[in-house]
Amino acid sequence: MAGSLRALAFLQTLPPDRRQPNLFFAALRLVGGLPEAGVAFDDVLTREGDAIAAVMRARRTQTNEPGRCACLLPLLAQLDGPLALIEVGASAGLCLLPDLYGYDWGRARLDPPGGTGAPMFPCRVNVRAPLPEHHPEIVWRAGLDLSPPDLGDAADVAWLEALVWPEQTDRLAGLRQATSIARQAPPPVMAGDLTRDLEALIAQAPADARLVVMHSAVLTYVSDPGARADFARLMRSRDLHWISNEAPGVFPDHAEGLTPREDMFLMALDGRPVAWTGPHGQSLDWL
Repeated sequence: MAGSLRALAFLQTLPPDRRQPNLFFAALRLVGGLPEAGVAFDDVLTREGDAIAAVMRARRTQTNEPGRCACLLPLLAQLDGPLALIEVGASAGLCLLPDLYGYDWGRARLDPPGGTGAPMFPCRVNVRAPLPEHHPEIVWRAGLDLSPPDLGDAADVAWLEALVWPEQTDRLAGLRQATSIARQAPPPVMAGDLTRDLEALIAQAPADARLVVMHSAVLTYVSDPGARADFARLMRSRDLHWISNEAPGVFPDHAEGLTPREDMFLMALDGRPVAWTGPHGQSLDWL
């Protein structure tokens, strides 16, 4: 993209917060398919530029990667249950269903409770990773997202699929399987802003369950450091567990003393780092 003057000129017509590469490529695929070469790439922009821009203005980067549950579940399984689960930046809520999926960690395997039809997510793990033999008990779950996609809406589902990189067919298959599972009992995802509406959602959680608030690749989109700090203070001030799975620069205090790992997220529990994770749940390196 950096070598295409046509693409650079096109992006300059959009607001700065709408120039994200993931957003651009997903909109390009959704409208014009997958260009096979640079010339075709520019041709699609010339022919469909207005439609692509409209998608980029209307949509957000809402990658709903259920494969991340392969990293989240080992941590959830260590917490005393039953659990009440809130996901911030939940998109369509697929990561709110970690107890309905199966996992293959190489040296251990956890089959999905529903049998066939549920996804089996592979994940490379190191020897220190604690791998559960059973799914945790989750008795309540809810999500928060600026604009939750509707899994019953074909256009919303097509957008979620467009956000998957085209060569990663296994991710697409997992997304489709998780979507099928979620449609049977859709997890509730409330439209709202994490800086304003999270406290109201926390108040809805049942008192007889252990509340866990989690997020993956979400706070990186909160550009105001003050808002991030306010979010962290809220998490630390409540009687809950806080699981963050973000790029290490999002909460620098979580990564203090650690050598950053290229293209890896840092997963932390209550502000304490516990593992490096692959951004799509493909690996779990326990600290």
